Amino acid sequence: MPAPASAKERPDSTGASAVPRHVAIIMDGNGRWAKARGLPRVAGHREGAEAARKVLRAAGEAGVECLTLYAFSSENWRRPEAEINDLMGLLRFYIGAELNSLHREGVRLRIIGDHSAFQTDVARLVDDAVAKTAGNRRMTLAVALNYGARAEIVRAAQALAHRAAVGEIAPAQIDEAMIEGALDTRDLPPLDLLIRTSGEVRLSNFLLWQAAYAELIFVDTLWPDFDGDCLRAALVQFKARERRYGGL
Repeated sequence: MPAPASAKERPDSTGASAVPRHVAIIMDGNGRWAKARGLPRVAGHREGAEAARKVLRAAGEAGVECLTLYAFSSENWRRPEAEINDLMGLLRFYIGAELNSLHREGVRLRIIGDHSAFQTDVARLVDDAVAKTAGNRRMTLAVALNYGARAEIVRAAQALAHRAAVGEIAPAQIDEAMIEGALDTRDLPPLDLLIRTSGEVRLSNFLLWQAAYAELIFVDTLWPDFDGDCLRAALVQFKARERRYGGL
C-alpha cells in the first residue's frame, strides 16, 4: 500500500482536490445482497467484510490518508440478537485475520463511537488492535462501532459544558474549533467525501457535523459488490467537483 500523496501533490483547499484526504463510507446493502441470493444475512456481512478489505487497499493506492467505515451504528442494537452475535463473531475473526497485515502495511486503526458496549472479549480485541497500530503513519482506518452522530455531538457538548462549569473555559469561548476538538474524529483529517452504497439517499446519523462541507456520492451498488474500481469511480467524481465552501 503506497503512502498518501504529499501536501505538495495536492491542490490548495480553494479548488477541487485531486485526491480526498478523508473518505467515509456508509456500507449499506449486505442484507439485500444475501437475500437476493437466498443466503443468510451473515453471508452478506462476510462478503461486506471482503469488500472493506478491497476498498481499503484501493484507497491506500489512491493516496487517501483516512478511510472511515460505518460498521455498526448505535441503532443496530435493534437488530435480532442472532445477527448481532454473527457481527461480533465476524469482528473477532477479521481483527485476528487482518491485524498483522494492517500493521505491516503501516495502517493505523482508530475507533469512533463507544465500542465498550460490546462483549468484553471483542472490546479488548479492538483496544489491543488500536494500541498495536497506534504508531503507524501511512494511512488511518477509522471504524465506527456503536456510533451515532447525534450522541457524539451530545458527548462533545457535555464535555465542553463540564469545562465551563468548573471554570476552565467561559461559555462565550466555545466555538466550532472547540466542538470539533471534542468530537470522536478530532485527530482525523477534515471529511472530504462521503459515499453511501445500496441506493439509499440519507446519512443515517453518520458524521453529521463532519459532513457539513463534504462531497456526497450515493451509488446503487450493494456494499458486497463495491470494490476498488467502484471507489476509483467515486474518486473521479470527486475530482470533477468544484468545492467553494460557500464562496464564489
